[in-house]
Amino acid sequence: MRSTFMGLEASKRGLFVQQSALYTTGHNISNANTLGYSRQRVNMQATSGYPYPGLNSPQYPGHMGTGVEASSVQRMRDEFTDRQFRQETNKLGYWDSTLKSINQMEDVLSEPSEFGINQSFTEFWKSFQDLSKDPTDSAARKVVVARGESLAEAFNYNYTQLETIQGNLGNEIAVSTQQINTILEKIAMINDQVKTLEPNGYVTNDLYDARDVLIDELNEYLPVSIERVPSGGRASEVAEGSLTVKYNFTDNAGQRQSIVLVNGKDFASLSVNGLNNQQINGSLPANYFNNITVTDPNSSGKVGLVTPGTPPSYGPGNVTYNNFESSRGKLIALIDSYGYAQRDATGNLVMQPSGTDPVIKGTYPEMMADLNLVAKTFVEVFNEAHALGYTLDGSTASTNGGAFFTVSTTDPAAKTMKVSDDLIKDPNLVAASSRKGEEGNGRWAMELSNLQYKKITENYTFTNTFDPNPAPSTPPTLPRPNHLGGFTFQDFYTGMVGDLAVMGDKAITNQFNSQTQMITVSNARSSMNSVSLDEEMTNMITFQQAYNANARMITVVDETLDKIINGMGRVGL
Repeated sequence: MRSTFMGLEASKRGLFVQQSALYTTGHNISNANTLGYSRQRVNMQATSGYPYPGLNSPQYPGHMGTGVEASSVQRMRDEFTDRQFRQETNKLGYWDSTLKSINQMEDVLSEPSEFGINQSFTEFWKSFQDLSKDPTDSAARKVVVARGESLAEAFNYNYTQLETIQGNLGNEIAVSTQQINTILEKIAMINDQVKTLEPNGYVTNDLYDARDVLIDELNEYLPVSIERVPSGGRASEVAEGSLTVKYNFTDNAGQRQSIVLVNGKDFASLSVNGLNNQQINGSLPANYFNNITVTDPNSSGKVGLVTPGTPPSYGPGNVTYNNFESSRGKLIALIDSYGYAQRDATGNLVMQPSGTDPVIKGTYPEMMADLNLVAKTFVEVFNEAHALGYTLDGSTASTNGGAFFTVSTTDPAAKTMKVSDDLIKDPNLVAASSRKGEEGNGRWAMELSNLQYKKITENYTFTNTFDPNPAPSTPPTLPRPNHLGGFTFQDFYTGMVGDLAVMGDKAITNQFNSQTQMITVSNARSSMNSVSLDEEMTNMITFQQAYNANARMITVVDETLDKIINGMGRVGL
């Protein structure tokens, strides 16, 4: 026999569930603009319509429903689109950072322009052409010296600015490393809260959202994967558990490996180290990248290196450049720009011919090395040619030192290149004549100007063919270590700028493609988990009407009961 008050109970449950749905809708509307918030819904299910079996169980034909209940409040997420979004975030983080560093380099070199190195070269050669017309003109000689100073200062400025930006990149690596470590710690803290609450039946949707925002942010720096670990106990079926965060890479043997960065409440600490085994911090000279070390600050033994197919053996992990996945993450982009030590297929450092220093690769160190090569080669070539000419007093330039430019023997030539102090004091020491005693002969000034067309190879040499009695000189040692591979000075420099333009174009294209793909994936992700105010307004009306209907049903049942209680058995009254 059914209960007299059964209808009241069913409608009361309907009131409570629709009220919960309205509250959840209000929560969604309130967080419509909250970063990382995932819309939530109340999962409704019918309550059991069957009594517990027993001798006193009521018997009635068929099935009599008993109302509704809220089984859970679940956030709306799609694991597949989340994974896609993070992959695109990873790529976009790499190309955004790469494009930024290339743009800064382009701003420094500023080619073509009226003030760049190429224009300084052109004006320097022209000053010697003008001097060749009247070698005795003191004003023309001062212009030559001034143009030489302008060229040296252009090299100095460009190299110093590139070096400064490189230091800033190193500092950004340090800041990014600190940010990564902070994110790992926050994820571990949320894992700890989740593992405490879930076994008691709670579904911590807002904690899940905060953790996913951190995972998204972490993927901007590093490509990581996640695994969910159930909390156990009385955890809800929609509970997501704690996360294990791994950084995957390939070792030197080609085997896929993982480094556990977060394991429950335990988290790792990353250190991005240079060749001196100290963490990169942007100090100069650059401490080029050597490896990333992963350590466990808690000494829990639950984070570190994991080799698939073997029992877990957690411990410190080291990752070198060869282990990186290309074009993945902001941290790798910063290392690519800042500079890193080259390694062979077996992971050993590739050494320079001297055997004492490793070969350095990277956008900025390679550009700075090329710029230094141009400056050093130019100084050597020009000084050697200048020494064969004659000054205004009739002596060979080599007699008076001969050097038009000077550079440091310990620091980069492009950074320290300058006009000789002797020439600045006395412009008459500029060698413009090709013969002794012919002060009006400006042929050698023209020869020096024609160096702009000379292709600098390993075996370049100079002789003064105009001088019948040339001063004795020591033959150069061939092949020369500093040469431009058959290019002229300006052609080599123009090639450098052209390579930079190609890199910039590639970065722009890939950044655009990644951004486009990111927008597509982001829209697909938003269609699943973001709050639509129109949809929430529709839901609000739906739940409100359902609530009203349940309230009306209670009124009907109340009127029915009133008839039973107060109206029956009173016939004739």
